[in-house]
Amino acid sequence: MDDRGMLPVNESNNESSSATAERPATPPPAAPTKKLRGFAAMDIARQREIASKGGRAAHEKGTAHEFTREEARAAGKKGGEAVSQNRKHMADIGRKGGERVSQDREHMAHIGRKGGEAVSGDRQHMAEIGRKGGESRGGSKSQPPAPPDGPDGEER
Repeated sequence: MDDRGMLPVNESNNESSSATAERPATPPPAAPTKKLRGFAAMDIARQREIASKGGRAAHEKGTAHEFTREEARAAGKKGGEAVSQNRKHMADIGRKGGERVSQDREHMAHIGRKGGEAVSGDRQHMAEIGRKGGESRGGSKSQPPAPPDGPDGEER
């Protein structure tokens, strides 16, 4: 067998035997698992700790990259454009934000008061609402309600 798990190849003319043309003789064995060593073998917390020390050392030494305001702005814009392409992700973010803010009862009450103050400041608008409310209840101040019909269908 060759090193890929294939059947022997006729090396005199570099052709495989016609009966077994480039088919694995048996399923290839699972790749041997390598044992992680060094940095890769450490737990995530330890890796972060070491990386953090390296970052601090680079800043102290003066060799770390310092972003200008323009570079930082461009990087943020690029990241924002990339993440906003995923509409489902953006919808999930908005939904979570809405759920979270609506759980703050004090905040929601404040919003309601502000909205009520703004709309009630428009006296014309409030008068219109009052008129419509009165109409929907079946009466208005300009005309008295009609008397009910008598038992024989005549007005009283």
